[in-house]
Amino acid sequence: MQWKDWLDRNVLDLGRQMRLSYLPPLMVYMAAGISGLTDIVGTFFVKEYLGLSAEFLAALGFWMMLPWTLKMPLGHLVDLIWRHKSGLIILGAGLLSASVLIMIGLIGSPDAMRELLPIETWFVLSALLGPIGYVIQDTVADAMTVEAVPRVDSKGKPVDEKQLRLAHTTMQTLGRVAIIGGTVLVAAVNVYLFSGVESLSQLEKAAVYLQIYRLALIIPVVSVLGVALAAIFRWRDAQRLAAQGFELDQIERLLGRPLDELPEANWWILGGGLAFVVFSAGMGLATIPMNEEIIFAGSLAIVLFLLRQLTRDLPERARNELYATAIVIFAFRAIPATGAGSTWWMIDELGFDQQFLSELSLIASVLTLFGMFIFRRFMAERPITYIIAALTIAGAILFLPNIAMFYGLHQWTAAHTGGIVDARFIALIDTALESPLGQIAMIPMLAWIANSAPAKLKATYFAVMAAFTNLALALSKLGTKYLNQVFTITREVRDSTTGTVEIPADYSELGALFITVTIVGTAMPIAAIFFVKRTLLAEPKPEPAAQLERY
Repeated sequence: MQWKDWLDRNVLDLGRQMRLSYLPPLMVYMAAGISGLTDIVGTFFVKEYLGLSAEFLAALGFWMMLPWTLKMPLGHLVDLIWRHKSGLIILGAGLLSASVLIMIGLIGSPDAMRELLPIETWFVLSALLGPIGYVIQDTVADAMTVEAVPRVDSKGKPVDEKQLRLAHTTMQTLGRVAIIGGTVLVAAVNVYLFSGVESLSQLEKAAVYLQIYRLALIIPVVSVLGVALAAIFRWRDAQRLAAQGFELDQIERLLGRPLDELPEANWWILGGGLAFVVFSAGMGLATIPMNEEIIFAGSLAIVLFLLRQLTRDLPERARNELYATAIVIFAFRAIPATGAGSTWWMIDELGFDQQFLSELSLIASVLTLFGMFIFRRFMAERPITYIIAALTIAGAILFLPNIAMFYGLHQWTAAHTGGIVDARFIALIDTALESPLGQIAMIPMLAWIANSAPAKLKATYFAVMAAFTNLALALSKLGTKYLNQVFTITREVRDSTTGTVEIPADYSELGALFITVTIVGTAMPIAAIFFVKRTLLAEPKPEPAAQLERY
């Protein structure tokens, strides 16, 4: 196959399938991608202004992931209040705005903020408000993807089932493209804004941080504009159908979700979601040892029970395929990370500054976007177990340069290449190869839901499966916290007034942490693949001939 044919098949064809009606949910997804604008600023803010440990930040990461399990009841709620779901986008935008405004206050007027609450408390509040806003908007965006795919053509005739299925798959792929496209945009902005920041004074750096957080206020605006655009498109289509002689109730049936497609309230889902909220809030406020672990176990039990209730009407083969897909993706996403200590080490020991980290983020985002086009056919033509196994092995291999650099690889290569292959060169190459892996893992499950989930409950399926797989990220945060308890990593913390060192930097155990993460990160997905191949995906054994003779 020539490169022109490959380009047409993998990239241009996706562009040809794009429709204007896809823009509203894509704008909400892009807003989620743009949220990464403040990630690097947040890292340096914590390092330079707050004395929070890597263990505490890992625990905070657990709480930041927990709101995503709320997609379960929210998804079903969206199915029930289908015509009024845009209000939830506005609610989410309000929470996002509050999160960003708190950070603007912390950087621009820290003394005034400190008079009301401790700076650390404000930071934690901001860190929790953001995910709640995003989960509300993401849940509605999932539902909007279903509505964005036209069920009738310009003349009001139903779209062919095969074409409709293809359109849903295209919509899901473009949704991932919009998210990554948002990260590309903000990474480029960060590279520009952080240019030369290493030579600035602390006060001048704070001004740059403040500018970035002010720019972040555009995130909720983009999502609300998506809702407005959806209303405009709906009005335009309604006018076109009215001009062709369709009555109002016919137009509503063609453009909206007909009343006979609205599901009945599933009280297992709503009640289970309420139980989860009460359980997690109660445990979170209680001073009980291991409350994070108890919340995770209880949440997982609730989600698994509701997943069983939701899928009991599916054919057994389809149900087993969905369970197998969810299990291997769960194991892949539950891999523990190294935590904040690795970034501190890169800043302090390798000399990575804000601009270089922004450049790494830009490269990762661009290549993730490119990788999604490259691997689109790969994902469509191979089973999920093959895909996750390949991603796991690739991830382990591509983590090896981090281990090697801790033990001085960059020093040896720099000495033998005239300084060309240094730490930054190795980090650039490693990021370029590793970046597409994470996003690719989620697409097979999204495609299954878009194509195979019951039409009345697509938003509910999106939400429940997202709740399950996002619990994997919560488990990853717990694993990260445990590893940071075993391997203690500390950065240098100085008193802001006297400049004396309160906590010395200590990265001596980081190498062992890197090695442990690599081993655990390889073993977990491979074990899950082995399990589902032997159980859920196992071919039924033929009955012995002796037994068949009796029939």
